[in-house]
Amino acid sequence: MSHINYRKSMLILMLSFVIAGCAPNRIYRDVYKVCNSASGVNCDQYSLQEHEDKVTHSDYLLGFVEIDDQGQLRDREQMYTLINKLYDTASKESVLINVFVHGWHHNAEPGDTNIEGFKKALAGLSRFENKKKSGQKRKVIGVYVGWRGESITIPVINGLTFWDRKNTAQDVGYLGVTELLVKLEEISNVRNSVEPPIKSRLVVIGHSFGAAVVYSATSQILMSRFVNSQPGKGFTDYAEGFGDLVVLLNPAFEALRYAPAHDLSQARCGFFDDQAPKLAILTSETDYATGMAFPLGRTFDTFFETHNEVKRNDCGYPMTLDEGEADRNTVGHYLPLVSHTLTPVKDKKAQQVARSGKIKNIWANQTSGGSTQFGKSLLTHLKKTVPRSPYLNIRVDKELMDGHNDIFRPEVTDFIELLIQMSTID
Repeated sequence: MSHINYRKSMLILMLSFVIAGCAPNRIYRDVYKVCNSASGVNCDQYSLQEHEDKVTHSDYLLGFVEIDDQGQLRDREQMYTLINKLYDTASKESVLINVFVHGWHHNAEPGDTNIEGFKKALAGLSRFENKKKSGQKRKVIGVYVGWRGESITIPVINGLTFWDRKNTAQDVGYLGVTELLVKLEEISNVRNSVEPPIKSRLVVIGHSFGAAVVYSATSQILMSRFVNSQPGKGFTDYAEGFGDLVVLLNPAFEALRYAPAHDLSQARCGFFDDQAPKLAILTSETDYATGMAFPLGRTFDTFFETHNEVKRNDCGYPMTLDEGEADRNTVGHYLPLVSHTLTPVKDKKAQQVARSGKIKNIWANQTSGGSTQFGKSLLTHLKKTVPRSPYLNIRVDKELMDGHNDIFRPEVTDFIELLIQMSTID
């Protein structure tokens, strides 16, 4: 065999190897009707699933919406099947809608670990709702947004998909997901317009590049609504957000993208005692994917860009923004923008979880530099932002969230549940 033919053969072999390792580029949930998981039917292909566990007293509805690499809905009928079901449900009872957008190396394939973790979180919320008195309960609904977070399934090689999946995440956020989220918010608002016994709520959660999806879809809306609450329009109002709460877990996007929102919140020097959080960013101190791999990738991306140093001193909180560092590092690893730490409560006897209206009082007592206990976790203010700011950028101790994918540990889900309760108490 000649050298030329040998090289051609090796090239063909390598291409075949890569093509064989490509993740499926298709829709996973293509049966558009409700499947009851307790009926014994395999619900894997159903885009709507009713889950009920009589032993643990949990029940919830789980819906799937899938987006392609160009940010387009894979099938609009899939989304409208979900939306129509939710309109029907919300016309009869109040709902608590929880949206989860997965990150890198995940998708909507049956058995995906993010799907299973999301189910457990939904079951926990359902158990809490079912403990309430009749007429004060909300129907728990989960919406799992699936996109092609994994494009190559070959180990090690799939680590090279960083730039490809990062760009895809931004397309997904700017296009298809925004429409879905706005429609879901409308369902919550329509229900609340008739003054039900307890209001419907919407919570949006994103992980990794999924957090980039969520932030791309909601950041402009968040800042627009914050401006609308500012002094100067006749009265100072509560700072509003998108839905009731947006949560970003180990987000994989640049701190520079978050800086305008941080500046906006800092320009307002005080908030009401019962101002609820609207954006919570949680990053593990040992998340090396966003702490080390991300800035390495961004070093190449930003090599020919120019950056400045920007100084801020809003409301007595000085801060210097190094645009280069903020453009290379993720929002949770650029320390000048980190506002809080979350650490475990060591004394097990003191690990009491606040419920109902008590959580509002806990939030109201937050002080500059002070620590506030949220169940098994201690939230400490770092004296960098105005207390009770609705935007929290939290660095999480490794005992609570260790690494990039450790996002469903009980202590973390419990803290998120408390934030949700704080934002959803009427």
